[in-house]
Amino acid sequence: MHEYSIVQSLVSAVEAAVGDRRNAAVHRVEVAIGEVAGVDCGLLTTAFEVFRAGTLCEHASLTIESIAALWQCPNCGVAIERGKSLRCALCNEPARLAAGDEIFLQRIELEVA
Repeated sequence: MHEYSIVQSLVSAVEAAVGDRRNAAVHRVEVAIGEVAGVDCGLLTTAFEVFRAGTLCEHASLTIESIAALWQCPNCGVAIERGKSLRCALCNEPARLAAGDEIFLQRIELEVA
């Protein structure tokens, strides 16, 4: 289950961002995940629930935003409509994935004493 390693990296990124403010309480972690990133959001949430114990994220909730896949022509930049052939109608170039395969740590909500 690679979701566990993603959560491990996510918690490490939160700890690095919080830095020396060890008395900080993390309340919420927000991530954005592309729909073709190969991540099962249900498994990611479960892995977060398990892995966060004993970390700065122990009492934090996880919010996941989905990023839609966006295919574009690498030549002219025209977006390819969902469900259409992955080839540009103008240039006949194969499309490239412009968005939707990413995983971003977007926001950390924390309280500093």
